[in-house]
Amino acid sequence: MKPVRGAEPAPGSAMQRREALLGIGFMLASFFCFGAADVLTKLLTQAYHPLQVTFIRQTGLLVLALILVLRFGPAILRSRSPGWQVTRGLTSVITGATYVTALAYVPLADATAVTFLAPLFVVVLAAVVLGERLDLPRALAVTVGLVGTLVIIRPGAGVFHPAMTLVVVCAVFFAVRQILSRWLTGRDSLRTTIVWSGLVTSLVLALPQPWVWTAPADAAAAMMMLALAIIVLLGELALIRSLELAQAGIAAPSQYTLLIWATLWGWLVFGQLPDFWTLVGAAIIIASGMFTLWHETRSR
Repeated sequence: MKPVRGAEPAPGSAMQRREALLGIGFMLASFFCFGAADVLTKLLTQAYHPLQVTFIRQTGLLVLALILVLRFGPAILRSRSPGWQVTRGLTSVITGATYVTALAYVPLADATAVTFLAPLFVVVLAAVVLGERLDLPRALAVTVGLVGTLVIIRPGAGVFHPAMTLVVVCAVFFAVRQILSRWLTGRDSLRTTIVWSGLVTSLVLALPQPWVWTAPADAAAAMMMLALAIIVLLGELALIRSLELAQAGIAAPSQYTLLIWATLWGWLVFGQLPDFWTLVGAAIIIASGMFTLWHETRSR
């Protein structure tokens, strides 16, 4: 039955709103999972090699890849750009290893705040690699975001930890991965990219395990490792579902809730609270990221 003009919103638009809200809900759940995974990661890196912990984190993505292969068959592996799929997988290895290593030394909230640079780096890389226009507002947003990072790490002020540079490297390679994902979207399906990413990262990270792997010291450590893999898997599933339901521009701001979880968990578990300048720097980075998102949406 057709809707009556002037009555309630059309079913289609109401459904879109519901799906958008549901998508945001899944995105929030996803970043809650990733925040919890970061806590387990930081705890495990106190006793286990960062490459071992990174491998455990990636097993969640490997399980997702295997589920997709079982669901859709070997045909899901067919790619028009296998070389670039491998390259994207290698960037995932770098982002995971650098971030996990950094978490062993720096507070959760500080590391999380600096990773928010990634969307700003995407703007620069999109201009260099994809030929997208880098106008003055975008350039200013990137500059302001970098200033926010300097406020957080404060080189020369006696509070800078060298491991924080690993978080910056993580943000750079995460941006590279996003650019590769954007380019591969027109060539391979999202499912194919997920499968390649899961297989490549797990294979590469499995190589050093004979030299770095240490068996869990007790049942509690084994349960933490298992929980880490499961929580990352749940986070990935929620993230994929959110992007299926809502446009990326609508759900993307939810990523900043990671800072809330990082601050809360950092305080409850590690007794670490971000200082005033970390909060100022994080606010600057988030503001520049939100401006970039608003500008991109408006430009389209």
